[in-house]
Amino acid sequence: MNDEQLLRYSRHILLREISLEGQQRILDGHVLLIGAGGLGSPIALYLAASGVGTLTVCDGDTVDITNLQRQIVHREQAVGQNKAMSAATTLASVNPQTQVEVVAQRLAGEQLAAYIAAADVVVDASDNFATRHAINRACVKYAKPLVSGAAVRFDGQVTVFDLRHPDSPCYACLYPEQDGADEVRCADNGVFSPLVGIIGAVQAAEALKLLSGAGQTLNGRLMLLDALGMQWRTVRLKKDAACPVCSKVLESPA
Repeated sequence: MNDEQLLRYSRHILLREISLEGQQRILDGHVLLIGAGGLGSPIALYLAASGVGTLTVCDGDTVDITNLQRQIVHREQAVGQNKAMSAATTLASVNPQTQVEVVAQRLAGEQLAAYIAAADVVVDASDNFATRHAINRACVKYAKPLVSGAAVRFDGQVTVFDLRHPDSPCYACLYPEQDGADEVRCADNGVFSPLVGIIGAVQAAEALKLLSGAGQTLNGRLMLLDALGMQWRTVRLKKDAACPVCSKVLESPA
């Protein structure tokens, strides 16, 4: 860490729980962020500002004027541009020391698995069950910690699934995969703009804690936010012994 970095990240370094060693782990870390929309915007901004070494941003969607009410990583001049590319432009102005890798498409199958295998932490900021379940399966396979969040209307939730711990549940333990599951989407139901900022900021915090080794993560706990009444509730999560995704003892990835 050079003198400029020591100064730039000094407020992290002053924290006993992070210190020089933890900040160096952040600088050396690689986060895969899937989704550069409402949740992905604050996540990307905080991770870049905090000095994450490599941030891979994946999104195949384009910026629409209706996104600007809450997707704060995008600017009005970016309307019509790919969201991952738009985010990279903003993040370069926030912290040029963070290497932002752009994946301007929706990842699936072996390609998704390869990106997850290469990351230290995976952050799910997607907006549909199919993608979330695909991300979860790959994170289980490669034992990668997954920071999961969702937000719609005035309701948000956030948790961590860390399959490096044998007693950790996975996303499928909480939401079993079902064909034809109902999607509750912002485009149809609306979303309170600060809600995605609150949930996304918590996701960023969990990712930084996982990288730095600071504190206790949300693994095994689901935090639920009612932003209309501004009330938080925490639910304990348990591993489903019959979960088809994570119930079997996983072999170490090659």
